[in-house]
Amino acid sequence: MEIHVSIGENQRFELREALLVYGDRQRSFVTRHQVMLHKNAPPTLEPAQPLTVAFIESLVRSLYGGSTAEVLPEHILAKSDRTIVWWTCGCRRQMFYQNSEGKAAELNGRFFPQPPLVWRVDGGDLKIRALMDNKRPGAGTKLAVAPFWNLSEDGRVCIGTMRHPDAASVKSISEWEHGFYESAFTHANVGRLTRHAGGFEGLWSGLDKRKMFPVETLIQLPQTLAQFVRGERG
Repeated sequence: MEIHVSIGENQRFELREALLVYGDRQRSFVTRHQVMLHKNAPPTLEPAQPLTVAFIESLVRSLYGGSTAEVLPEHILAKSDRTIVWWTCGCRRQMFYQNSEGKAAELNGRFFPQPPLVWRVDGGDLKIRALMDNKRPGAGTKLAVAPFWNLSEDGRVCIGTMRHPDAASVKSISEWEHGFYESAFTHANVGRLTRHAGGFEGLWSGLDKRKMFPVETLIQLPQTLAQFVRGERG
């Protein structure tokens, strides 16, 4: 019996090994088996072998295609195969608003100063936090709520129809940023986004005339950069 999988025209994979998962309601374990192929009979499994860390690491590298070394610019804060975290200093960006109730319609298409931000991409998810100081943060730096629509309490961006890359690489950073700002802000997912007395619309309505974002209107969080990098709420 011949067992193989063809991907495209140039890749041909043969069945070589099998992983069997055993478990009950509380625990589980995995065994690794060599597969013996037979011409006129179903394949059979060889005796179980120990599942080593080296094998698991090799399997993960194979599944994700491995990663090539990259030169990391200064604005990169953390990097792994699936995750990249970076920060941006305060700047001006054009923002687009499309709300079904007509809220913030007067803000659509205008340019506004932005607070310094920390961005985190992991497994196709984008999370954003703000910074109180316009400088590179350290592991213990406390973060703030990013005062944008389309974000949940943990900073996760509601991707929706936002165009974005699949990768978490240095080259993909500009695509993530452009995708975020070029998509429309449609709704608020968090009750309170700013300390401004006039609330969200009061904050942004006169902001296009200012050079710098007023960081004193940000809501500081107990969450540190290190926790944000690890995916912890803080």
